[in-house]
Amino acid sequence: MRVEEVQALGQAIKQEVARAVVGQESTIDLMLVALFSGGHILLEGPPGTAKTLIAHSFAHALGLDFGRIQFTPDLMPGDIIGANLFNFQTSQFSLTRGPIFTELLLADEINRTPPKTQAALLEAMQERTVTIDGESLALSDRFMVVATQNPIEQQGVYPLPEAQLDRFLFKQSVDYPSAAEERKIVATHGARTHAMTPQAWGVVPVADAARIAEAIAMVNGVRLVDEVIDYILALIRGTRDVADLESGASPRAGAMLAGAARARAALDGRDFVIPDDVKALAPALLRHRLILSPAAEIDGRRVEDVVTGIIDTIEAPR
Repeated sequence: MRVEEVQALGQAIKQEVARAVVGQESTIDLMLVALFSGGHILLEGPPGTAKTLIAHSFAHALGLDFGRIQFTPDLMPGDIIGANLFNFQTSQFSLTRGPIFTELLLADEINRTPPKTQAALLEAMQERTVTIDGESLALSDRFMVVATQNPIEQQGVYPLPEAQLDRFLFKQSVDYPSAAEERKIVATHGARTHAMTPQAWGVVPVADAARIAEAIAMVNGVRLVDEVIDYILALIRGTRDVADLESGASPRAGAMLAGAARARAALDGRDFVIPDDVKALAPALLRHRLILSPAAEIDGRRVEDVVTGIIDTIEAPR
């Protein structure tokens, strides 16, 4: 596959998702980057901003199997990964696979379940395998998690541990639509009374697992010159020398940023990475990996502002 084909594939996927979802272009762009760089994405936004519909439409346009888990306080790890259950008719144990055995998994309201259950996703997100009773079971090579959480509610939620957050390539803030977009939503979606599905809005698959694998292989060949590598390194190391931050980004964050920049370059029709690719992706990649110092929290500083300051301070190569 050539880089122009990757760009065309990305545009086709965006057009199909746009049949069901009004606006949210930046969110869909980040999901495409995550897909082609083998990452996962966390969507944070208030209820009713189409987070679930985006994930479902995205999976349908890709031609991937879609699974959804509604996280609740009483959800157990076995409810996600599955278990070996005893069959009284055969007097043998048989494996019952959980909903995690899919290609694109929507982890809806992931912060509503305790850390013990959240941790059931750790191995799957990092290694694309699941271990049940000592047996390692492989997930699809295309396995991707799209998780959502509501930033408004504070009762009955369990903040994601840092180890869990670090598994997500991006954390994207899903904002309310503009006035024009909201009017279009009310005019079109308000006329429907049945459950909104991608099929109902005419979304059709424009890719499949094999086509996506070809695109990922092409993305892995995108050139990353030494100057851009040094720039990524400077950004990551720069997060560890800021007084407003108690904890900076890990080396894994730098490796993920390089892979994501390659995917963005290919989606933009280039076979080489430029500093603007890194700049555009750095906020979404760093915002959930940095921890503010107590003094910065008291002063009302935001991680977003600190990240912007770091990007503005470090000179990009020309």
